[in-house]
Amino acid sequence: MQTVGNITGYVDIAQILLYVFWIFFAGLIWYLVAEGHREGYPLESTSSGRAVFKGFPIPAPKTYLLEGGKTVTVPDLTRKEPPYNGAPISRSSFAALEPKGDAMIASVGPGAYTMREDVPERTSHGVPLIQPLRIASDYTVAPQDVDPRGLPVMAGDGKQGGTVKDIWIDSAEMMFRYLEVEIDGGKTVLLPITFSLIRRNQVEVHAVYARHFASVPALKNPDQVTKLEEEMISAYYGAGTLYADPKRSEPLI
Repeated sequence: MQTVGNITGYVDIAQILLYVFWIFFAGLIWYLVAEGHREGYPLESTSSGRAVFKGFPIPAPKTYLLEGGKTVTVPDLTRKEPPYNGAPISRSSFAALEPKGDAMIASVGPGAYTMREDVPERTSHGVPLIQPLRIASDYTVAPQDVDPRGLPVMAGDGKQGGTVKDIWIDSAEMMFRYLEVEIDGGKTVLLPITFSLIRRNQVEVHAVYARHFASVPALKNPDQVTKLEEEMISAYYGAGTLYADPKRSEPLI
C-alpha cells in the first residue's frame, strides 16, 4: 500500500526535510563560530610569546564602512595590543603574568587594556559624547544629590589625593562618568565614577593611594577624553586594586 509523501520505499519527504535541517544547522554553527573568530586572534603563548593558535575556522577578511568614511577590516591577524611589562609565573602554557617594574603601568592583570581609537566618542551630532559640565552647561547635579565639586578626594591610604574640580557627563546615557580631580601643582586627572564613593563631606577612592594620582594617564585635550585614554585611565585604577600595595597581591590565607 502506498503512503502519501513517500518517494521510495525507504525515503520520504519528512526524512529529506530532516536532512536539510541538519545540513542547515551545521552550516549555521560553522558560520557563528567563524564570525566569532574575527577579533581576538591569534592567541599567544604567555610562556613563549609566540603566536600559537590562530583559531579555526578563520573567516575571510571583511571590510566594514564606518561613520566618517573610515573602514576597518577584520579579522586582522596582526597584533595591535599595548606592550606589557610582565613575565609568566611558570613555563606552563597560559600561565598567569606577573608584572615587572611599576605594576601600575605594566598593562598586566587588572591593569590590562586594549588599543581603542585615540579619538573621542561622539554623538550623532558630532560633538564629544563625554564632556565636563563646564562645557556641557545644559546639565547639572540633581538638587537631591551631593554635588562633589570642591570635595576632597581621600585615597586608599587615608590621605588626600586631590580635590574634585569638575564632573564629566555622558550625554547619551545621561549619567556622570568621571570626576576631574585637581592634585598638587594644579594638574588635573580623571577619576572614573565607578571607582569612587561620593559622601557628603568627601569622595573616597579605595583603588589607589594618594601618591598614585600624579601618574594617572593624562589627557591630550583638557576638555575631551579619547576612547584610548578612557581605556588607559580605567586600567590604571584597575591595576591599583591589586598592585597599589604589595600586600594586595598576596594570598588571603
